Amino acid sequence: MRLKHPFIALLTVLGTIGHVGAASSEPIVRHFTILAAEPKGGTNVAQEPFPAQPLPEGGGHVVKEPNAEGRWEVSSYVWLPSQIVVTQGDNVVLDFVGINGASHHTEIEGLGHAFTLRRGELARIEFVADRVGVFSIICHDHPSSMRGEIVVLPVS
Repeated sequence: MRLKHPFIALLTVLGTIGHVGAASSEPIVRHFTILAAEPKGGTNVAQEPFPAQPLPEGGGHVVKEPNAEGRWEVSSYVWLPSQIVVTQGDNVVLDFVGINGASHHTEIEGLGHAFTLRRGELARIEFVADRVGVFSIICHDHPSSMRGEIVVLPVS
């Protein structure tokens, strides 16, 4: 039998192990920092040929053609980290920090949070993880590459 989402299954097991013995009357506060980043890479056509296939459209990926010296570059906007795992009932604090890109019009689908993150600024989102599920974090300016998710696991 092959699991459809083996990574989520692994996270479920790890999340369960991490919370064994953590029962308490006090709510758990889970605090994360998420960066709006733009990793970049480049090389010369003599070392690596320019890619024949384009990257997905929709903003977020940039591939620059080789220049006069043969150097080509690639970059993508991403959330770092792109996945956050919490347990149902946790108090969650997400600090989004704008590192690259002038602005990112962002939505956390299913949780009712929308905000604009600007370079050099912090956007803090706080909520109680009251529903089990996977909730997408999407930058509407760079939707093909700048996607993340919040995984809320059930209390074991």
